[in-house]
Amino acid sequence: MLRPVRGLVGLLLALACVPALACGESEPSDEEQVRAAVSAFERGVAAKDYAALCDRVLAPTLIEEVEQIGLPCEVALEQGLGEVEEPQLTVGAVKVTGDQATAEVRTSATGQEPSRDTLEFQRVGEDWRISSLG
Repeated sequence: MLRPVRGLVGLLLALACVPALACGESEPSDEEQVRAAVSAFERGVAAKDYAALCDRVLAPTLIEEVEQIGLPCEVALEQGLGEVEEPQLTVGAVKVTGDQATAEVRTSATGQEPSRDTLEFQRVGEDWRISSLG
């Protein structure tokens, strides 16, 4: 009789972990979130999904700067990034200071010279957004 109770307790403990992502695991660190934002930027540029970049990846302050030239964010990105093919971004050092962060990034794309850039980020709500493209 003890065996079924032990099995039931184990099952209940396992089910208690389901609502959380996983028992014992914490939320991604700020550095991991910044790295994820760089990956989202890379995917957005590759897919030419400028609306997603403007809505979910770029900081409102950067969007305001872009729109000051008289173009909506999506149009400005299309003009600036529209010919980029097969972008690849490799993240190096990430430094987080309060609600600001920087990431050293090596970029390359078909037909373009590789470069090293520093992307700047700011926390917007719970997310890290790109505030400067270097």
